[in-house]
This record gives sequence, structure tokens and C-alpha cells, in this order.
Amino acid sequence: MIYRFYTVDVFTEQPFAGNPLAVFPDAKGLSDEQMQCVAREMNLSETTFVFAPDDARNAAKVRIFTPSEELPFAGHPTLGTAHVLVTSGAVATNGTVVLEEGVGPIAVSVTRDGARTNAQFSVAQLPIIGPPPPSRDAVARVLSIASDDIVGPIEGVSCGVPYLFVPLRGLEVMKSIRIDAARWEQTIASYWAKGVFVWTRETVHAADIHARMFFTTTAILEDPATGSAAAAFAGHLGPREGADTGTVRWRIEQGLEMQRPSFLEVEADKENGRIVAVRVGGSTVSISSGEMEI
Repeated sequence: MIYRFYTVDVFTEQPFAGNPLAVFPDAKGLSDEQMQCVAREMNLSETTFVFAPDDARNAAKVRIFTPSEELPFAGHPTLGTAHVLVTSGAVATNGTVVLEEGVGPIAVSVTRDGARTNAQFSVAQLPIIGPPPPSRDAVARVLSIASDDIVGPIEGVSCGVPYLFVPLRGLEVMKSIRIDAARWEQTIASYWAKGVFVWTRETVHAADIHARMFFTTTAILEDPATGSAAAAFAGHLGPREGADTGTVRWRIEQGLEMQRPSFLEVEADKENGRIVAVRVGGSTVSISSGEMEI
């Protein structure tokens, strides 16, 4: 059977930057095994498959696959899929598209500008703080940096997918990171969060945070833009910044070391010091379309 697909770049206004995504807007009839094979064939950080929603009030049901596993939620696939559904005319929108994902319904506000959209999603799951993280020395050895290059608390946080957040001294340290696979296996593989999000306040462009995102449990070792981590980042830094009540915002630059510059806009609403809402947004551009015989 022939299935149409589109590719887009997410968290960028320019083609060939941001995080690439493949979207199959009508995946009816595909099995779990077939979807995993297709994601492995596309070999992008994620590929999404769109089905009719369980609740007719929503736009679509979306399943997200990396080359090695299915995810309950991911940020750039959420925005990129909404972009494809709107720009291809697959769904009509009054400005908001609700996508059913493994963590629940996710509302995405979409503004269209030709082949580009600006979109923002609200998380279905508020930040959850994980168990005590590995020690500073152990994490430093995984990253092949000095312990005193880590300049703040290390913390595991999840908005549906858990990440380990590690604040670093500056850009030179960020550039020097070399993942020690053996130490990762000893230190990170058994921890609650399987991705490591390193960040610093020293930036290259007009941004608040410079970040890199590492995995070793998937076929993708470094990610150029990670929306689910940006959402969880609000739970990591939000309680420590801004007034007890109000909205805190960050612009995160990511992917520069990979020559895939990406920019993620993050907002966290706080009430009496507690995070009550998190939103992540950015731009998406159309790249290609094609057909696959499956």
C-alpha cells in the first residue's frame, strides 16, 4: 500500500536547520512493527504516524517513534505534526489543534505563514521531579569534564519524558563534552532519566540558555532540538527564577554544535511558587513530501 509522508524542520525559520521530522498524515492500517521499521528507515530522531482520534472533538491521534522505540510524548513531533496537518489541509483549525498522544490530549496553537508556521503546545503533564540524581563527580566523568565545570544542582525532571538537567560553566565547557559510553552505562543507564540535557547561560545568539541534549539509548546520540526536554526544563529552572506568581520565559538555543541551529521558546506559569502550566513553541518549515510503499 502507498503511504504519503512529509518532512519538516522544527524550531527554525530556515530550511536545513532545527530538528527534522517525518510525518505520515494517514497511517491507517500500519502495525506497530511496520511503524517501527519505517521510523528506522527514515532514521530521524522521530517519525510520527497519524490516525483518527479516539475522541471526535480532537484533530488526530499521533504515535511517535524513534528509530528504536515508541515515545508517549515529544515536543518537536507535536509541533511538526500539527504543522503538516494544518498546511496540508488534513485538518481544519480555528487556531488550535488537539492531538492525542501517549500522555493525553495536547493542545497546539498554530499560526500559519505560507510554508512556515508558528506553534505552541501546552503540556499535558506538569513537571515531576525525579529521584536523587547521580553524583556531580559521576556525571562529570560521563561528560569528560571537570566536576567544578558543573555549576548548579543536577536534577531529573519529566513532563512525560524524563531528563537529567546539568548546568555547566560556559560555552567552552559545552564544546569540550565527549560522552564516555562506558561511564554512561555505569551511571546514566540505570537512572530514571535516560537523556542528559546540559545547559549554560552563556549563549551565541539572542537567547537566554545554550543547551545540548545527549542520548545513548536510541540510534540518535545528540538531538538538535528537544521540545519535551524544554518543557521539563521549566520544571527544573522555573521554581528557582522569577516571582512566586507570574510567568517566566526562556529562549533556548540548541543544535549549534551539530550545525542545526534551533530556537525553542519556553513559558512557565507560577502560582505561589508552584508551576501550574508550561508551554513550548517555535517555528516549523516544510521541506519535502513523498510516498512510501509499505
